Amino acid sequence: MKDDFRQMVIDALRRGEDLPTEWSRILFPPDKQEYELVYHGKERKEEVIRGTMGVPLQPASSFGKNSADWHNKLIFGDNLQAMKSLLRMKERNELVNADGSPGVKLIYIDPPFATKQEFRGSKEQKAYQDKIAGAQFVEFMRKRLVFLYELLADDGCLYFHLDTKKIHYMKVVLDEIFGEERFVNEVIWKRTSAHSDSSLYANVHDTLLLYSKSSKFTFNQQFTDYTEAYIAERYKHIETKGPRKGERYADDNLIGTGLRGGGYPYDWKGVFRTWRCPIDTMRKYAKENKLYYTRNGVARIKRFVKDLPGVPLSDVWTDVNPVNSQAAERLDYPTQKSESLLERIIKTSSSEGDIVFDAFAGSGTSLAVAEKLGRRWAGIDCGKLSIYSIQKRMLNLKEKIGNKGKCLSPKPFTVYNAGLYDFSTLKQLPWFEWRFFALQLFGCKEEPHSIGGLKLDGKLKGASVLVFNHQENPGQRIDEETIHDIHGAVGKKIGNRFFIVAPRGVFDFQQDYIDCGGVRYYALRIPYSVINELHSREFSALQQPNDETAVNDTVDAVGFDFIQPPLVDWSIDLKKRKGKKLEEACLQIKDFESRARLRGKDTKGGLETFSMLMVDFNYNGAVFDMDETHFAHELEAHEWQTWFKLDRLGENIMVVFLDIYGNEAREVVARKSFSTALAETSKGQAKSKKRS
Repeated sequence: MKDDFRQMVIDALRRGEDLPTEWSRILFPPDKQEYELVYHGKERKEEVIRGTMGVPLQPASSFGKNSADWHNKLIFGDNLQAMKSLLRMKERNELVNADGSPGVKLIYIDPPFATKQEFRGSKEQKAYQDKIAGAQFVEFMRKRLVFLYELLADDGCLYFHLDTKKIHYMKVVLDEIFGEERFVNEVIWKRTSAHSDSSLYANVHDTLLLYSKSSKFTFNQQFTDYTEAYIAERYKHIETKGPRKGERYADDNLIGTGLRGGGYPYDWKGVFRTWRCPIDTMRKYAKENKLYYTRNGVARIKRFVKDLPGVPLSDVWTDVNPVNSQAAERLDYPTQKSESLLERIIKTSSSEGDIVFDAFAGSGTSLAVAEKLGRRWAGIDCGKLSIYSIQKRMLNLKEKIGNKGKCLSPKPFTVYNAGLYDFSTLKQLPWFEWRFFALQLFGCKEEPHSIGGLKLDGKLKGASVLVFNHQENPGQRIDEETIHDIHGAVGKKIGNRFFIVAPRGVFDFQQDYIDCGGVRYYALRIPYSVINELHSREFSALQQPNDETAVNDTVDAVGFDFIQPPLVDWSIDLKKRKGKKLEEACLQIKDFESRARLRGKDTKGGLETFSMLMVDFNYNGAVFDMDETHFAHELEAHEWQTWFKLDRLGENIMVVFLDIYGNEAREVVARKSFSTALAETSKGQAKSKKRS
């Protein structure tokens, strides 16, 4: 630091002025780099890791019986906070590959592109418009890349999928985080056919950047098929006899003159040469009809095109098509990537039993292909639509890429909540699990210790933490007298702060802390009471889309909340839609009220906080298998009504009403319950099917 700058800092502090933000890079320089990307709001790597709140993973539902060493994970929540928890799992050796190595072997991410470009969705609407641009987007991604790097196994690698608008920024960011020497490849994927535009070159490609964590990483060479023109030019001969009759081949040299070791000199069919192979091998070739003879009688080896793997894959991919409208794998999910694209990536850069991770899981293509190829997998997404789409996809997989062939029995997996929790389920946990969850929830370090004979459970920012055992002491309350009793036991031995974690209803006082004898005793309530003193940022909710155009909006949520199901007044009846001859089931939303805790305050909202309606037409009583989605803007345009044809409805229908904060109201309705006439229709259809 130069003397004149040091004096400027001193003078500013003496005047009581705030220091300009641009001085932070001089006062707290990052690790020295040859060059780096500088922009407003950039945090040091250490601050990103330390300042991110890790939220525990609460199992919401499991499919199949999970094994002791690993089960696949689908996580609903903000990926930054969830990755902080996954990093703790890695440190506890709970994020392990089949070979026992900790960490993720392959990461593929396809984040929102921040381009403001409009894509077409399933209903001829743009799939998304990213709302984070410029420096905000770069820092949004950089924070996540910091955690992705830490989550990687020592021999792991990452594929970053982006379009042309921001790829140059992210290349510099990746060079900073991984090191420029860890850049492996830039892959160009031709994702669409050329389209006419007289003012510029048609934009038809995306870019994938491949980085490795170390010089050692998995790279299984992949091949593409030879073109017909290449085969016709290079494989000019056609076999005329034997089992390979009709196959094309090229003739290749067998003379070994100049080989190291001198080759093998002998006479073959009247021709003396130094050959590449011993005479026994030559006899074997002759017996297998693999020898071709020139006009001069010189033997050459036949190279059949079918015996060769193909053309080694280059960094320009023109042979992988996007998901078209008729594809068997199509989910009608905006920006869905094809299984063949992920097959190539996963086969190249991982082995069976390796963990494949996607922090922007979207439609779940990477997870589905990982499952088909025998890999372990974990995925995160902040959208309920994504989570239910992936859940349905994983339970209905077909064994072949492109979702064709026989049905595939999925390996066990669990859906987790990370940041939005079901308090009623939490209260049912055994004490040990409740205690562990409570400590995780507030970012406390599990560190049992005793002070003044009082047994304590952990530390938070160096201060002691007590998790109140409400199960062992049912009906017992924590009031101001309790705080004074604790202070009498521990006094000044605990420093100037002390934390008590307990269910909200256990505390008999409303304030967030009580001062006693120079010590501040904090009440950490579950569900949470926001304490601004403990967090540098106010909590924000996981915003859910109410329009298909916002499905892939970037979300940067902080903190956690507890599920508060919305209140819905709705009905479903038989009606004739205008212009239709047959009756249909009409679902009408009459009123809607959401409840959430935002920035420390309980809030309520009406229909403006409605996100989407999701429907399972044939609910089996156990798994919500989403068949249809209707966004708020669509329902509002039709007076909050939607229609279903009767032949789609099973015996039981489940409807899920979702608010923009991720809270759900679930309702199951029996087909026969909302109309006697509909029940008769159901019986008639059943008889008709039986006769057929």
